[in-house]
Amino acid sequence: MIGFGYLSGDTDPGNLSDLPKEAKEVKDKFWGWFTNEDMWMNVLSSGIRVIIIFILTRIVIRVVYKMIDQFLGREEKSRVQVNVRRAATLGGLLKNVTSVTCNFVMLLIILSELDFDLGPLLASAGVLGLAIGFGAQSLVKDVITGFFIIFEDQFAVGDVIKSGEYRGTVEMIGIRTSRIRGLNGEIYIVPNGMITSVTNYSLSNSIAIVDLPVKNDQQVKDTVALIQSALSDIQERRPEVNRTPDVLGVQTLNTSEYTVRIVAECNPNAREDVERQIFTDIKQALEAQQALKEQAEG
Repeated sequence: MIGFGYLSGDTDPGNLSDLPKEAKEVKDKFWGWFTNEDMWMNVLSSGIRVIIIFILTRIVIRVVYKMIDQFLGREEKSRVQVNVRRAATLGGLLKNVTSVTCNFVMLLIILSELDFDLGPLLASAGVLGLAIGFGAQSLVKDVITGFFIIFEDQFAVGDVIKSGEYRGTVEMIGIRTSRIRGLNGEIYIVPNGMITSVTNYSLSNSIAIVDLPVKNDQQVKDTVALIQSALSDIQERRPEVNRTPDVLGVQTLNTSEYTVRIVAECNPNAREDVERQIFTDIKQALEAQQALKEQAEG
């Protein structure tokens, strides 16, 4: 192609002779840039400053983490009753916010060290944030609601709650969504903005209520004595029972049977287990009574 161009007059032989000269100039410029001591000193200085900024950021994050842990530790040891799960949730949130903020500031400082103009970048970020605020109002609502859920102690990780049609154990409280494990193992991912009302079953002790139907031919005093004997040591066997159950007496009555109500104070979320234990103890006491009666008759 060069030969044809040369023959047709499209290529100037003088240009070809200038190529080695231009290549030499490029090589000299590159070598001059590569051997520029001032440039390398600036690079070394900037690199050292970047490393120092990174190390200082890690130190600041660790110091703030330590301060958060110490603050939450003092709150847990104070006389004021503090929800340990809420403290853990709040601590994790504060640490995440600290990490994001410090790393963002570190990135801006590093960019400024590398001679980037941060003015247009910050202006673009402001415009982008304004656009997101108008276009993602539900997202903003979820984030704000998530902060209020944590700071108002509406519920915490590990609590059993009910919100609308969702009921289960809280596994995660995020800035935008919360994760709830249902009673049958299903996982609900609920946007915080949809949580308008919450029933929390873990903030105070539960009350186990058992209504025991008994035939009318059984005397009330004998039934109460049997129940009290069967449940006398339940607090020792089941630590979640806070005190010995109370037998309130006859709750309902009809022509064939009457109902005795038993009430027991227990730990949060232990109501169903305690109720089953009460039924089991009373059934075992009835079986033992029946066995003694049959033995006496035999």
